[in-house]
Amino acid sequence: MVEETQASSSHRPSGPALRFVAAALIVRGGEILIGQLRPDQPMAMQWEFPGGKIEAGESPELALARELEEELGIQAAIGPRVTRIRHNYRHGGAVDLQFFAVHEFTGEIVNHVFHQLRWVRLEDLPSYDFLAADRALIRDLAAGKLL
Repeated sequence: MVEETQASSSHRPSGPALRFVAAALIVRGGEILIGQLRPDQPMAMQWEFPGGKIEAGESPELALARELEEELGIQAAIGPRVTRIRHNYRHGGAVDLQFFAVHEFTGEIVNHVFHQLRWVRLEDLPSYDFLAADRALIRDLAAGKLL
């Protein structure tokens, strides 16, 4: 069994592992929902948009709906894709992020995973310490270019 594992691992492509992620731009009035990572998580205390990994066999929209139910306890109507970003992290690893607009959801938002959640005005987004992969998007959102 160990030999099989070693043999199969040598056939993996070299380079950073690529994770596919769907994230929500949940908009309410002129505000958007952001979450701060917990102190015990990688990239602790930085801000991001709710969402998560797209599992094998899931569409990005289905993955995002599942993640929003797990993270926030809501049933979201996933809107159109707003943008897609591929980011390579300095420490290795890469992420392919798809961001979707969410203008409607049912249920009360309950924080299940974040250190804190916050509704913020789009123009105030640059004052938060976001994950590196989100920073270009933050500038565009704050400038009113995407939503």
